[in-house]
Amino acid sequence: MNLKRLAVLGLVVPLIAACSSTAGTPASTGSGAGSSQIIVGLITKTETNPFFVKMKEGAQAKAAELGVKLLTGAGAKDGDNEGQVTAMENMINAGAKGILITPSDTKAIVPSIQKARAAGVVVIALDTATDPQSASDALFATDNFAAGTLIGQWAAKAMAGKTPVIATLDLAPGITVGAQWHNGFLQGMGLVSGITGTATDLATSKEVVCAQDTHGDQTEGQTAMENCLSKNSTINLVYTINEPAAFGAYTALKNAGKEKDVTIVSVDGGCQGVQGVVDGKIAATSQQYPLKMASMGVEAIVKYAKDGTKPTGYTDTGVTLITDKAQSGVASKDSTFGSANCWGTK
Repeated sequence: MNLKRLAVLGLVVPLIAACSSTAGTPASTGSGAGSSQIIVGLITKTETNPFFVKMKEGAQAKAAELGVKLLTGAGAKDGDNEGQVTAMENMINAGAKGILITPSDTKAIVPSIQKARAAGVVVIALDTATDPQSASDALFATDNFAAGTLIGQWAAKAMAGKTPVIATLDLAPGITVGAQWHNGFLQGMGLVSGITGTATDLATSKEVVCAQDTHGDQTEGQTAMENCLSKNSTINLVYTINEPAAFGAYTALKNAGKEKDVTIVSVDGGCQGVQGVVDGKIAATSQQYPLKMASMGVEAIVKYAKDGTKPTGYTDTGVTLITDKAQSGVASKDSTFGSANCWGTK
C-alpha cells in the first residue's frame, strides 16, 4: 500500500456506478427504496494505489457476477478522512445496502460509520480495522500482526550469528495496521514479548537504533533511510511498512554503497514488490490478498440484502511469506508463487 497521510480538505469524491447500466435512480435513504437493484458501496484510501486498484477490481468483478450495482469512492491520499466521509454520505443517500471501507483514519471515520449503521446500512471494514473494531459490522482483512510476525521470524533466522542493528521505516502515529505490522515484526524476531495484535503503540527494543515514519511513500522511505544512516552507519536490517518504502530504502542504501550489506524485509506482496524479491532488493515480504477481501465483502452485503444475514466479526483473508531464501522452520513460498498471486502492474 502506497500510503501517504496528507489530508486534503474539501475534496469532492466522485461515485462511480460500476457493473450496471440498468440501475434506476438511487434512493434518497439507506433503505434502497426506489430501486430494485441491490447497491453496494466501496470506499478505498486512494484510487491510484495498486493495492486498492486490485481491491476495486475484485469488487467490480463480484458485483457483475451477482448482478448488483457498485458505487466507488476514495480519498485523494491516505489519511483523507474528509473525502471518505463525503463518499459514505453520498452512498447512504444513494440507497446502498452495505458499504465496504478501508478506513484512512480508523478513529475519525467512526461517527460516519455509526450514522450509516443507524440508517440500516451494513458496514464492513476491509484491510484495516476501525478503532474500535466493533464500530463496523465486520472486518475482512489480513491478520496484520501475523504478517509482521512472519517477516520477523524469517529475519531472525536469516540474521543468525549476527547482532541485528535495525531501522524501522514505519507508517505514521496512531494507525492500527502500522502498529500491528511493526509489533509483529519485533515479536517475531524475539526482541519483544507479550505484545497483543490489538496494541496501537509501537514497541521498541535496544536493537532498533532508528525509527522513522514514511507514510508508506517511496520518496519518504528514501529520506527516512538516509536519516537513519546518518544516525548509525552500521544498520544491517531494515523493516519497512510496505514495498514502496522498501524501494526508497534500497535506493538510499545503494547511493551509500551499502545495499549488499543490509537486509530489507517488508509487507504487501504486490507484483512490483515480488519483483523486488527476484531482483534481490527485498529479502522477504508478507503477501496480502486485496481482491479476495473485496469479493468476499460484496458477497456478504448481497447476502444481507437478500436474506437479512448480517456479517459479523473478523474474517482472515490470508497471508503468505514470499522469499527466495527460505529459512528452516518458517513457512514461505518462493517468488514464482508470489508472482502468480500478486496484484498491481508486473
